[in-house]
Amino acid sequence: MRSRATSGSRMSTWDETMADLLRVEGLDAGYGEAIVIEDISFSIPAGGSLALLGRNGTGKTTLLNTLVGVTRRRAGRIMLDGRDITGLRPDLRAAAGIGWVPQERNIFKSLTVLENLTAVARTGPWTIERVFRQFPRLAERRDNLGDQLSGGEQQMLAVGRALSLNPKLLLLDEPFEGLAPIIVEELLVALRAIMREQGMSAIIVEQNPFKILDITDRAVVLERGRIVLQDDSAALRDDPERLQRYLSVARAEASS
Repeated sequence: MRSRATSGSRMSTWDETMADLLRVEGLDAGYGEAIVIEDISFSIPAGGSLALLGRNGTGKTTLLNTLVGVTRRRAGRIMLDGRDITGLRPDLRAAAGIGWVPQERNIFKSLTVLENLTAVARTGPWTIERVFRQFPRLAERRDNLGDQLSGGEQQMLAVGRALSLNPKLLLLDEPFEGLAPIIVEELLVALRAIMREQGMSAIIVEQNPFKILDITDRAVVLERGRIVLQDDSAALRDDPERLQRYLSVARAEASS
């Protein structure tokens, strides 16, 4: 069942009649014997985008890692496009349609930009040339090695490489961390186009919510490994006092 907004909040801006692309039910997971996230349930329709928010250490990265398949799941189920992927290995989840941009980026630094893309590309609408059109910097540096790129260019390559897999769902873990403001703005414009204009479903983890509430449909806030708030991104963006209460972040901080 699709999770509804918190009582008193606005209804979701995305189409509630659409079939779920991703449905997470009662998910408990962690590392070794430690359980980091508990009783996580939410869903995303095709073309929907989700901001995953919370203070440091609340389980955001663990949730993405669990969707990818690199944690120890204790309970719950993950459905992708009507298929139960809960028991699949990470490589099979990627083949099923999970595209992942981890914090570490994990690009192949000894390969060129073009080789990074072609090494993982799958047939679909996101061709190498389409990635280059979306990220002109990568087109200009197609023959540069990964370790010859700036941090921002490496992040663009990490996103482009995930897109070249032609995923159904894109997971981005703090994609703006450590980047110069001008590069952050460039990436935000690209991600807005990818999600809003081109219909890519996505989950974005970010410490500063105001960076991503403008480009996502819904937001989920985690605290101590549990969901404590779900609402429209626009509703949270327009209610900074509530964000301050849950995240201890003010609009002035987010713009820095």
